[in-house]
Amino acid sequence: MRNALTIDVEDYFHVSAFEKAVDPGLWDSLPQRALRNTNHVLDLLDRWGLRATFFTLGWVAKRHPELVRRMASAGHEVACHGYSHKRITTLNPRAFRDDIQRSRRLLQDLSGQPVNGYRAPSYTITQDTIWALDVLIEEGFTYDSSIFPINHDIYGMPGSQRFPHTITREGGVIEEFPPTTYQVEVMGRRVNLPVAGGGYLRLLPATWVSGAFRRLNDSGKPCVLYFHPWEIDPAQPRIRATARSRFRHYLNLDSTESKLRHLFSSLRFTTMSSVLFGTVAHV
Repeated sequence: MRNALTIDVEDYFHVSAFEKAVDPGLWDSLPQRALRNTNHVLDLLDRWGLRATFFTLGWVAKRHPELVRRMASAGHEVACHGYSHKRITTLNPRAFRDDIQRSRRLLQDLSGQPVNGYRAPSYTITQDTIWALDVLIEEGFTYDSSIFPINHDIYGMPGSQRFPHTITREGGVIEEFPPTTYQVEVMGRRVNLPVAGGGYLRLLPATWVSGAFRRLNDSGKPCVLYFHPWEIDPAQPRIRATARSRFRHYLNLDSTESKLRHLFSSLRFTTMSSVLFGTVAHV
């Protein structure tokens, strides 16, 4: 069973945890770490012989076009993460369409490959923004990985399907590959525990994550792992923000790369398209 390996390419100051602490108008004046960190990720994947899907922010691609060219030339899949890391919950349909069109055109021009996949900043396709799927279908995207089946203060759609499936809308269909969750029992209730990566990977032991992936794989379910290049950069500049935001962002940065190496050595990974279109069950 192969799992989807995905990287959300953005810089440390783009994250939603810092949106109230960092004015987007000042992004260009901050120390840039995306080029260094993403090249390090690409080197790491080269050493392990892995191919991945890079959900790339248009803002980063515009400033570092060589990154997108390197992804494509190395056989990785380039996908869309929007342009300016604006959460969909802050956009209307027209602004969302403009954002993904701008990013997708740039990524396709730089990579020389079609960009068919999308992941929303901070997984913000929710019940209130489900209209975003209609825009993605109209724009020709074939798959999405934005609907997180958990409760969260920023994102999440509790009760949604946990594994790859086809979503049918009035204007067509789109394949959905949700971030992976593992069900555990808490006080007699089944709860979806996020194990897909990001802050959850930094919080949980790598052996626990790999064990959850293996058990899901053994039951015939493919999983998705995601992380950000800034998560393997413990030396990144520190942003003055709330204690909660600092905890979310800086927790265990020094151990992320070793956890990734453990997962790479114990599980099988490839691009999201390779997994999705070989396994999706139409419902």
